[in-house]
Order: sequence, then structure tokens, then C-alpha cells
Amino acid sequence: MPEQMDDALKAADRIIELTGGEIRLGLPLGLGKPNRLVNALYQRATENPDVRLDIYTALSLGRPGAGSDLEKRFLEPFAERVFGDYEELDYLKAAKKDQLPDNIRVFEFFFQPGSMLGSNSAQRHYISVNYTHAARDLNARGVNVVAQLLACRPGADGENGNDYSFSCNPEVTLELLPMLKARRDAGETIVTVGQVHRDLPFMENDARVGEWLADMDILLDDPQGHTRLFSTPNMPVNLQDHFVGLHASSLVRDGGTLQIGIGALGDALVHHTLRREQHNDNYRALLKALDLPDEHRALIEREGGTGRFDQGLYGCSEMMTHGLLRLIDEGIIRRPVYDWSALQRHVLAHPQARPDLTLLDALRQDGGVSSPMTPEQLARLTRFGVLRAGVVVEASHLRLPNDDSVPNDLDHPDTREALEGLFGDRLNGGIIMHGGFFLGPEAFYQRLRELDDDTRAAINMTRVNLINDLYGGESLRLLQRRDARFVNTAFTATLLGAAVSDQLEDGRVLSGVGGQYNFVSQAHELPGARSILMTRAWRERGGEAASNVLFSYAHNTIPRHLRDMVITEYGVADLRGKTDEEVVMAMLNVADSRFQVELMEQAQEAGKLRRDYSIPERFRHNNPEFLRRVAETGGEGSFATFPLGTDFDEREQRLMKALTWLKEKVSQKDFLSLGRRALLGDHDAERYQAELARMGLADTDGLRERLYQRLLLTALDATEA
Repeated sequence: MPEQMDDALKAADRIIELTGGEIRLGLPLGLGKPNRLVNALYQRATENPDVRLDIYTALSLGRPGAGSDLEKRFLEPFAERVFGDYEELDYLKAAKKDQLPDNIRVFEFFFQPGSMLGSNSAQRHYISVNYTHAARDLNARGVNVVAQLLACRPGADGENGNDYSFSCNPEVTLELLPMLKARRDAGETIVTVGQVHRDLPFMENDARVGEWLADMDILLDDPQGHTRLFSTPNMPVNLQDHFVGLHASSLVRDGGTLQIGIGALGDALVHHTLRREQHNDNYRALLKALDLPDEHRALIEREGGTGRFDQGLYGCSEMMTHGLLRLIDEGIIRRPVYDWSALQRHVLAHPQARPDLTLLDALRQDGGVSSPMTPEQLARLTRFGVLRAGVVVEASHLRLPNDDSVPNDLDHPDTREALEGLFGDRLNGGIIMHGGFFLGPEAFYQRLRELDDDTRAAINMTRVNLINDLYGGESLRLLQRRDARFVNTAFTATLLGAAVSDQLEDGRVLSGVGGQYNFVSQAHELPGARSILMTRAWRERGGEAASNVLFSYAHNTIPRHLRDMVITEYGVADLRGKTDEEVVMAMLNVADSRFQVELMEQAQEAGKLRRDYSIPERFRHNNPEFLRRVAETGGEGSFATFPLGTDFDEREQRLMKALTWLKEKVSQKDFLSLGRRALLGDHDAERYQAELARMGLADTDGLRERLYQRLLLTALDATEA
């Protein structure tokens, strides 16, 4: 059993003692990092240059930074309220500034998006790897210490009467622990550490620490380590995002499987999936207002649907998002899958199946149960609720709960009659959501803490390869992942169907590939599955509009030979199995019309599109004004800015719109001229007293603050709903 400690610095000293000061520390991505312990190790390494600390991890989380004084005035009070006493990672601050000591290195395979573009050391030490290979590569780098946060509750697993859970991050840990155990058994020094956090939601099933507790070296419960969990506030969903999500929601097939990536586009998809279920007439009317071409309507009918979810969905996503939990709460994700091929096959054919002789006979016919039954088969029947507990296999007989016995022959009349009264009331062990890790707003964590026992038992946080791969369980996963829709995001797509989501043209890494490639590849292997990549057709910065659909890009995350579906706010490009020319035509149809002609000419110059091609009239009006006209036909709530809730109050929501307008609409060269106009303009400051007070600009001191006030008033006027 682990050594129990209550001081992070003492735990760090113990780790240094066990490893001799050569520490190769593996940490989970995102929420599961034991920040208190990591900072203690960092402190000891900065104090003693003889200690060498290499950190291997992903998605190191830090408070958002402000790019201007106005943004700072907005962010700092919000961050104080939302992040509170969250303990920042000391190594992250130093890495961003390229100020890590010589004896400390940090290696990551996924960055908080955009956070490390200015860090040379982070860019040099980035490891590009598919999520499914992360544990393999960490082990190959010789990681000798692993540490993560654990959830805890009263129970029986530990000597102190507590149960422990890997909670938010079993995904790589469960892959890595067997590798580390093999190295330890071979004589290497391996140190495993769990840091308890009282607010971390306890997750069941594979996330239970269980037998791994015996292999843990240190169990840390530092009273100062129970600080605020890092949360990611919901960001606003704009009109572009909403229409991307609307199109994507129509491709989700009832009775199928759903995976969603993080971000505003994922929130939009969840929102319109909820609208499809709860406001179906309005949902259909909105799609009709888009005047979709015949081939698009046929695609929806063939691959998705616009009706309510009579069968429900099964969720299978490396990241369990707040949006996926919302779909669980609203009863849309409710289709259970079972870790038994024979039972899964029967349930697919008979969704309303219940424990009875018909089910038992079907399992026999499928080969899942034999006659006579083995003890292992009986245990499985009991586990899944087909039979109640209390039946025992005794050689040629079955011992019943009342101590009677019947022949262990499932065709014998006495046995069949006896079993009639021993079937369970319902099937057990069904999982409606498999997830690898979770991260989200504080309300999401609170909801996870509040889950009832049945819902918690139906969510299985588990190892990443079970979710992102098919290998090692292909036959069962093919049955479970029926009609899968793997929905992810990209910031750029090419006319030939490649997609970019992790790296800029100059080689700097924006985030990482994570599991995106895994899901796209998986979509091409699973019968009935589709990969859906969502991207905004255009972006605006400093008053300049630019296309996100390009003829080519110097880097791609998803190569064009894995092209499938690309969705922008203007529609769906179905690219699977198409020729290059057909792909170019489909991508032009979902590009913004301001850029279509230039893109078309580039394709023609490259010989990928015939010279006499003309973009169909229906697609020549892909512009924001078209979307605004369609949006006017939507019912109340169709295009909410924060459809899944928000941590921003009403003042902050108005300020966010204004500050975003300044960033998008005003270029650097226009900023001074706008400032002059703002200073001279006539603004009703009384009207926005609440917003000005929130920004500390109700009363100005000096020309700079007066300029900020006037710029803000100009932006508030421009963005007033």
C-alpha cells in the first residue's frame, strides 16, 4: 500500500530520494495534473541544479492572458472570480517566457490552443504524436515517475477506508501503468504518486483505481492542494458557429454513435441537436429556410435525419464535454452498449430486449452461453442482469437461491421453469458514454458530482485506446459504434480536402493532433461511420476578411486521402470517394462567395478544374447577409450566444461583443483614426455606466483612459443588439 503523506514538499523530497534526482515525470493532460506536487518538484529542482527534472505531459492549463490593456481590464476581475485560488503551474509560466532553468525541460504533445506560439523552448520540445501512441512514447522516453490527481470517497479499497478514482484522466494512465509495472518488475525504479483532490468528481467503472492502489508508492493529501479546479468557461457561439452546428446536427443518425471535439463549434452542434429533439418543428423550418439543394437534402436523408431521437445515441469521445453531458441529461445520449458481443448483437436487433427465456435462448444460439453453463457464463449472465444473483453452478446441477437444484441443462423443462422466476428486472451494465478525459466549466464538474448512481454507472471513463482505436476489440466495437459520427474542428480546409487543425504554415504548433487523426481514420474503417470536420468559411481580423478555405496550405493535420465531410456555415461538402475535380467543386460550394472566384481560378490554373466551370447560382450568395436573413426566421432561442450557459454576467457578455468587434473590425493602422473619432464623437456614457464601471472607466484619469472609454463606447454602440 502507498506511503501516505500530507506535505507536497516532503513528497517531492521522497521522489528525489527514490530516483536519485533523475526525474522523468509523466503527467496527465489537462485537469488531472497534481499542481501542488508538480510545483514542489519544480521548486526543489530550481533550488538544486543537481536535480534533473524532465516533464512529459500535454495541455498544461493556465489562466487566459490579455493582449491589450482593455482586455486586461476585462479579464482580470473575471479570472479572479472564475479561477479563484487555482494553483498555477510554475513550469508553465517559465516555459512561456523561455525562462526554464537549465536542469528542467518540459515536453508536451498538445498545447492549450495558441498559448505557446511565442515560446521557442516549447516549440522545440513539442512531441507530435497521435493520442493513441502517447503512452507508448512516454514509456519509450523512460518516464520513471507518474503522478496525477485522484478523486476520493469513503469506501473499502484503501486501508484508510477510502475508494479512489482516476476521475478526469484515466485515458493515458491506464495505458501506461502496465508498461511501468513491467519495467518495475524487471528491476527499474518506478515511482507512482496520487494526489487527492476533494472536489474532483468520482467516476466509476474503469476509472476506479482498484487494484492499482497496491502499486502506488505515495498517496498525497496536502491540505493546501485542494484549490479551485481549473475550468474552461463556455465561449460565445456566433452566427457562423450556429450554422455550422445546424448543418452538422442534421447528419447525426438516430440510434448511432457520437463523438464531439471541444469549442464553440461543438457547443453549436449540441445546441442544434437539442433543438432537433425539443423544438423539432422550428428546427425543420430553419433547415427549410436555407433552401438546401436537392443533393444536400438527399445527403441528410441518407446519412442523418431531422427527426427526433426515438432510439437515442451512444456517446464515445476521447473528451467528455459539458455538451455531451447535457445530451445525457436531456435523454438524447441514452443508447446503452454492452461489453459482451452476444448480448450487444441481440440488443441491436431488439432494442427493447429484457431478461427472459427468449434472451437466454438467443445468447445460446449466438454462442455466448452453452448448455451446460460454465461458472464464468453464469457470472456474466448475473453481471448483466439476465439472471439474479444466487444461482450457483454445481457440476451437473444448478443450485437455486432457495437451495433447490435443477439440471444444468437449459433445455430441461424443470430448469426452464425454475429460471422463469430468476430473471432480472432489467439488463445491467449498459454504458451510454465512454470518455477518456474531461474538462469544462465549473458547472460541468458540479453536475458530475451530483449524478445519481445509475447515470454515473452508465458513464465509463476509460483508457484512450479503447475509444480512439478499433484494435484489440474490433468485433465488439464494430457492433457498439453503429453509424458513428466523429465530429471535429479545423481552422483551415483546402480545396482538395485536406484539413489543418494543429500547426501554422511556419511550423509553429498551435495545439496538437490529439485524437483527431485517430477518429478520422476510424471513420473510414467502421461500417456506416463518417468523419465530419467543421470549419468557419472565413475569419476577420483588424477589419480584413480572409478565407479559411484555401487552395493549399504548407501543412495538414488530416491528409486529403482521408477526406470525408467538411462543413462550413454554408453547407456540407461530401468528399468521400470523389475525384479531385469533384472535391474542388464541392469545396467551392461551401466557401464564402467573396473568395470563390479567386479559389476557382487557382484550381483551374493547377489543372484541377476545367476552364469552363461555373459555380452554380445557388452557391454564389454564400455571405453573412444570407445567414442573417435565414436567422431571422429562427424561433426564440435558436441562436443564443451562450446556448449551454455561461460564467459571464450580462455586462460581461456585452463587453465581450464590444471587445471582439474592436479586434475584428479595427486594424492597427485604423486604430488611431478610430481613436480620434471616438474622442471627438458624441457618446451617451450614462447609457453604459454598468459596462464602464466594470472596466474601471466610469471616471477617467488622463488622456489614455479617456481614449479607452471612448473606444469602448464606440464599440458598445456598434454591437448593441
